[in-house]
Amino acid sequence: MWQTIGQERALALFKRGLASAQLSHAYLLSGPPHIGKMTLSMDLARAVNCTGLERPCGECESCRKTGAGLHPDVQIIGLIKNEDTKKLLTEISIEQVGDLQRAASLPPFEGRTKVFIIDGAELLSPDAANRLLKTLEEPSPNCLFILLASEEKLVPATVVSRCQKIDMRPVPVATLEASLRQGHGITLDMVPLVARLAHGCPGRAFNAVADSAALKKRTDLLDKLVMMIQSGYDERFVYAGQLALQFGQERARTCEILDFWLEYWHDLLLEKAGCPELICGIDRTELAALAKECSLEEIRSFITNIRACHDHLRKNVSAKLALENLMLEMPRKDIALPKETASLKES
Repeated sequence: MWQTIGQERALALFKRGLASAQLSHAYLLSGPPHIGKMTLSMDLARAVNCTGLERPCGECESCRKTGAGLHPDVQIIGLIKNEDTKKLLTEISIEQVGDLQRAASLPPFEGRTKVFIIDGAELLSPDAANRLLKTLEEPSPNCLFILLASEEKLVPATVVSRCQKIDMRPVPVATLEASLRQGHGITLDMVPLVARLAHGCPGRAFNAVADSAALKKRTDLLDKLVMMIQSGYDERFVYAGQLALQFGQERARTCEILDFWLEYWHDLLLEKAGCPELICGIDRTELAALAKECSLEEIRSFITNIRACHDHLRKNVSAKLALENLMLEMPRKDIALPKETASLKES
């Protein structure tokens, strides 16, 4: 039983390859984070060693071991922690690829095929990529290599050329909704919102379901954004200072807030353009009123400003200056606040 959601073209390719015993020796699965690259690679890892009638059956000992991460012939290679600092390294090292080569030179221990999944092929160090290239050019028999990449353009072209490429595309909202309704611990009224906020990435949807605080955090941050839209410069600069201080302590969190803002203003653009059916944040009841107050040029301009602020933060420009400038550029509008946001502002 394949657990991958959507990706019918990739699944059809693998099924044909399994049926005809003509799978490639190496695949490159590319697509955005949480699109399902690891799920699809584990599905294929189960299938090549499955002993059931319909592969992968999900029930045989081989499938169960693979799913539990216990199959001796299935290895995942990714970033590891520095033994001294206990922090993740930034590259997949040549030593890790050397270990992969030695394991690949041995016959399968228990199954038919040894499977090596490289999680983050764009993170291979130059030396590691060169060493892997030799393995891909002269593969050992009964070995399958699956490379995963969120940014294919960062994977060396020589490595890409030795793999069969599979581009994983966003999953339709209707497909995600159907999957979420199949007993994933989410109330039915929340299914449409979660499916849209996932932007076609099943992993994002299931992470939101698993983390009950994630949606509330998003709501709180967007409520704060709506308050800032109605606030004067004094309040905005105070908030910019808070975000800058947070950025100095935890960069990812501040960047996540800007991502939420970008999504919100993109929804506002869709509302203004008369395409409300394409909006992701269908829970934001104030969008229609705000769209009436904002011009199309104001919305487009502020989207550009958010992206520019994001870029400045990545380039280590003063966070306080970048965020204060963003607050200056934010259009100021008076609209009817959602009940919860109004209560927050009054308190």
